[in-house]
Amino acid sequence: MVPGVYFASLRNTNPGQSKASLVRRLFESAGFENLIREGDLTAIKLHFGERGNDTYVNPVFVRQVVDKVKEVGGRPFLTDTSALYGGSRQNVVGHLLTAIEHGFDYSVAGAPLIIADGLLGGNFVEVEIRKKHIKRAKIAGDVAAADSMIVASHFKGHSMAGFGGAIKNLGMGCAPPLGKADQHAASKPSVVEERCKGCGRCVALCPRSAVVLEGGKARVDPERCVGCGACLACPEGAMDLDWEKMPIFIERIVEYAFGAVLGKYGRVGFINFVINVTPECDCLPWSDAPIVPDVGILASKDPVAIDAASLDLVNAQQGLRSSALRSHFGKGEEKFKGVWPKVDGRLQTSYGEEIGLGSSRYRLIEI
Repeated sequence: MVPGVYFASLRNTNPGQSKASLVRRLFESAGFENLIREGDLTAIKLHFGERGNDTYVNPVFVRQVVDKVKEVGGRPFLTDTSALYGGSRQNVVGHLLTAIEHGFDYSVAGAPLIIADGLLGGNFVEVEIRKKHIKRAKIAGDVAAADSMIVASHFKGHSMAGFGGAIKNLGMGCAPPLGKADQHAASKPSVVEERCKGCGRCVALCPRSAVVLEGGKARVDPERCVGCGACLACPEGAMDLDWEKMPIFIERIVEYAFGAVLGKYGRVGFINFVINVTPECDCLPWSDAPIVPDVGILASKDPVAIDAASLDLVNAQQGLRSSALRSHFGKGEEKFKGVWPKVDGRLQTSYGEEIGLGSSRYRLIEI
């Protein structure tokens, strides 16, 4: 059976069509109340945004999900996992402070905050998945322990995965730092020596001291490097990736997504906010301009279908020429290819279907 993806456009003409009310209606239309049992500890999986970023899912929208979970008897908590790279979310203290600064406190969102992999990222379980690249996925302990889960994702671009939506929020977002390193093992950078001017910015950016200056040139220690990509911010473009290995990185994300929902069949719902479609991840400490106009909000019980629908809706837009888009401006063209031409994000949905995570076919149902 082809899964349904419920869609609400952002055109509003009366108070009953506010964005907040649309989130509640999508929850109901997608049948999420059937995912949650009385007394469930229900994880609301989010990305709270790096300090300085402002395009994460609005906590006012998250409050609508929290209230709907409570209405059906669940006990919701907001959650994410520790970052692999340097920044404000490397441990629970910094992560909680960032989340609260971004409006995810109890008075706004209505649910407690729990960083699912513990104080320093050591709270995880190993889930046997036996896939092509990953045999045992490391999944944050409190995500694994949750009875049910609603995954709320900001749909946007990503330099190495093409785009980030429900699948990436599951795969990368439900993993502790060691699990994120598993996925990034195929994305380690190298130095383009003729471009390197020895400025040392990459040394300062690297959270694992994997980059050093030798003879006025940067050098990456592959044993220390976790492939987080922080050094790619080199102003000279002297750090580059082995783009031929990006499909392996994407497949590892998808396999981890499979591990994150294993054991929760029929207990997970997905909401994608195709709003502020920026070219890069909310892990950056800034937010670039959107590459297309705002599209709407989607909900589904299938993570592959909702990402496939979100991608198609983005591609149906006219690209914004004042944005990071360099090509693919026309309606129907692959927008994220216009920003990241070396990455095929559609591998997320095709491989997700191949391994049984969901269906890349869908029925779009407008509410």
